[in-house]
Amino acid sequence: MKKIYLLFCLSAILAACNQTDEISTEVPTAEEIERLDIVTNSSLITNPITADEAISPDNAAKISFEEEVFDFGDLIEGDVVEHIFKFKNTGKNPLIINLAQGSCGCTVPEWPREPILPGKGGEIKVKFNSKGKQGEQDKTVTVSANTIPNKTTIRIVGAVANNPKSEEKAKSDKFRREQGS
Repeated sequence: MKKIYLLFCLSAILAACNQTDEISTEVPTAEEIERLDIVTNSSLITNPITADEAISPDNAAKISFEEEVFDFGDLIEGDVVEHIFKFKNTGKNPLIINLAQGSCGCTVPEWPREPILPGKGGEIKVKFNSKGKQGEQDKTVTVSANTIPNKTTIRIVGAVANNPKSEEKAKSDKFRREQGS
């Protein structure tokens, strides 16, 4: 059995060694070259200053939001609110947003996946679900991009009031538990 296994492994290695990689001789178009340059800039997202292809802060992509804080006012627990944060790339390189992450599972952002060219704008839609929340709320969305610094924060704030239906259900559930014991 060991000999069969060894023979199988040896034949797999030899088969892999006999494969040849084809090299494309096609010349890329200007559009493909430009796209490659944009993808190369994505290495700047993690650490724009120390990346292999670092660019000066003067030439980096810059994200400028119309507003960085949105106050949704007063909600009843269980309500869902959405807000769109509009921004513009005021830098000299394409803006690449790698990630937009909410501070908790109740705050869910949606962001553009394609590069935003200099002078152009985009939107980040943030949805806040107040289920299980009460009182003053201050939720953040951290945007990671090829900017300097590479993280920018936007916030949604407001107040969530108790939902009378939730309170009644909680009282009813508590009563049932007490009666069942």
